[in-house]
Amino acid sequence: MNFENSLSFAKGLDKKDPLRKFKSEFHHPGKSGKRFLYLCGNSLGLQPKSVKKFLSEELDDWAKLGVEAHFHAKRPWLYYHKFSKKALAGIVGAKPSEVIAMNQLTVNLHLMMTSFYQPTKQRFKIITEAGAFSSDQYAFESQIKLHNLNPDDALIELKPQNGEYYLRTEDILTAIKKHSRELSLVIFGGVQYYSGQFFDIKKITAATHQAGAYAGFDLAHAAGNIIVDLHKNEVDFAVWCGYKYLNSGPGSVAGAFVHEHHSNNPDLLRLAGWWGHQEKERFKMKKGFIPMPGVDGWQVSNFPVLSGAAHMASLGLFEKAGMKSLRKKSILLTGFLEFLLSDIVLFHDYFTIITPENPDERGCQLSLLMKKNGKKIFDRITKAGVIADWREPDVIRVAPVPMYNSFEEVFRFAEIFKKALE
Repeated sequence: MNFENSLSFAKGLDKKDPLRKFKSEFHHPGKSGKRFLYLCGNSLGLQPKSVKKFLSEELDDWAKLGVEAHFHAKRPWLYYHKFSKKALAGIVGAKPSEVIAMNQLTVNLHLMMTSFYQPTKQRFKIITEAGAFSSDQYAFESQIKLHNLNPDDALIELKPQNGEYYLRTEDILTAIKKHSRELSLVIFGGVQYYSGQFFDIKKITAATHQAGAYAGFDLAHAAGNIIVDLHKNEVDFAVWCGYKYLNSGPGSVAGAFVHEHHSNNPDLLRLAGWWGHQEKERFKMKKGFIPMPGVDGWQVSNFPVLSGAAHMASLGLFEKAGMKSLRKKSILLTGFLEFLLSDIVLFHDYFTIITPENPDERGCQLSLLMKKNGKKIFDRITKAGVIADWREPDVIRVAPVPMYNSFEEVFRFAEIFKKALE
């Protein structure tokens, strides 16, 4: 599409937007009657208006039924993890039996690595991107140490080439091939949190399997943002959170995927808990763990119903909108933002966009590397009513989310940002 730098053009795109009705399904933060320009869904998604209804229903059932709500609530608590499977499968491209809402992201990462990182004397190395999200770094290091290994020897962190801001796919594939004989696990963020790069899941997974290792992904910045097709691409496992693009509230229940190649293997090592035990036998309290079929067998504790209710409210909107439609709008919305930013006269003097230009290599986030006065400029746009994200040492992350952001909002942001530069 040939974009135009005008408010009328932005409004025209909004009129043609088949998803524009979803904007009214969310609460939009503001102050003194003025709505903030919210472009921070990459950190915390907005609250769906239906959350209050879903939560109220669970609170009412708790009040009226007490413990009996496990069996007789509108959505019986005993089976709550099952209610989100269809929607989650649609979001991450999986079979319902391969996805589960449970725990928190890094807890799930540890659970998955317990199963899929079993180093031997020959195969003990992990490949990941340099500068992965800190929680992932801590998880990798501690898992390596649990096996009495040294992270300096076992962890390979790939950096972009000199003068570049994101990894080339061919460099990742070359590294996998180079270390193939010693490789145990390859794990990347689906979308790199700092640069906004979307890694080529299909190619990375295929190369990893050819090397005889497992492939996993942290989809914290990918789930609900881009199309990942986990089952089709034969990813071994993936984890994600629920509070970013999935709009399920701060600290909300997270999720995990295990491919059916593995999920029905009861002999695969895992950390066991009673909610992963065979449902019909769970309350007999007998010794001897027998895992539930599918990814359900990785559950440890009973489901957090209240945060799960908020999760259900948001997932209902994803089912109505559809990931293909959301992705189509996202490409246009982010492309429009990139066009407007590149049209700023002071563009090359003050900042550069470090997120890949190719829409197939990014989600809705653009990361702006500030060359000077970055924090000062960020404070200016914040004062002007923009909620974006500052990441040390020098990046402003901006994420126009297709579910609730508009083309007019993107235009307004570019105008505010331009004024802040001046």
